[in-house]
Amino acid sequence: MRRLYVLAGVALVALAAPAAAFAGDFHPEDEFNLPAYVSLKAGPIDMSINKAVVYLLLATVLTSALGIGLMRLRLGVRPGTRQTVGETIYEVAQVNIAEQGLPTKAIGVWFPYVATLLLFIWVLNFLGFVPLPISSDHFHIGGVKIPTFAIYAATAQLSVTLTLSALTFVFSHAEGVRYNGLPKYLKSLIPDVPKAMVPFIAAIEFISIFMRLISLSVRLFANMLAGHMLILVMIGLLFIKGWGGILGVPLAEAFYIFEVVIVVTIQAFIFAALSAIYIGSAIEPDH
Repeated sequence: MRRLYVLAGVALVALAAPAAAFAGDFHPEDEFNLPAYVSLKAGPIDMSINKAVVYLLLATVLTSALGIGLMRLRLGVRPGTRQTVGETIYEVAQVNIAEQGLPTKAIGVWFPYVATLLLFIWVLNFLGFVPLPISSDHFHIGGVKIPTFAIYAATAQLSVTLTLSALTFVFSHAEGVRYNGLPKYLKSLIPDVPKAMVPFIAAIEFISIFMRLISLSVRLFANMLAGHMLILVMIGLLFIKGWGGILGVPLAEAFYIFEVVIVVTIQAFIFAALSAIYIGSAIEPDH
């Protein structure tokens, strides 16, 4: 816990410089602007590399390294701390996510996907609270322009969470059709009602299916966005209100610790668990 307080303090100091730059005109939403580091455009398609892309690439590398380091390297009969952590993550992913949401016949195929979601989103969420030199603001030391450290959450971008949700959406319906056949699967989506009500109920059911896509993405996006905005606003009060905003510092630290300890893990777990449930309910729609 002491290390967590140190991390929170470092993060708040990292936020202080960008916040001070705005003084009386502080705009915390500017954290989520995405200026292109490398511009890559193919006609109307913008594939530019911005900080969201950098965070996704960094999270991919770290997730792969974490998975290999915890669960593949130098495994022993008597597990040490590293191996114990890896086995605990594996058990949570298998027992509390895969086995709760997926039918037995599908666990072998879809356990790697939901376990990867759990670990990847956790790493991506946690990275959002580690100060990195990704701010557009700079300061000078000895005439050298140095980027200001700041925190940024890629999962606070709706495009990122919507893409992750779209993967689950496509996989769930593809598996539903593969296991049940298209006619049976489509029929399973509509409850047993009088024929006159079938068109009306079918429309409602298909809307609710698409709402799963929206709700899964917005849940993660909204929680991460709210956490970052609260922290930014609280630390910004110190520079907007001067000493009158001194209460914002302990509040910002409290919000920071709450997000890192609880929200980061809970949101990763919920996203992976719901993905398993959606895929499992598509494979066995009668259950």
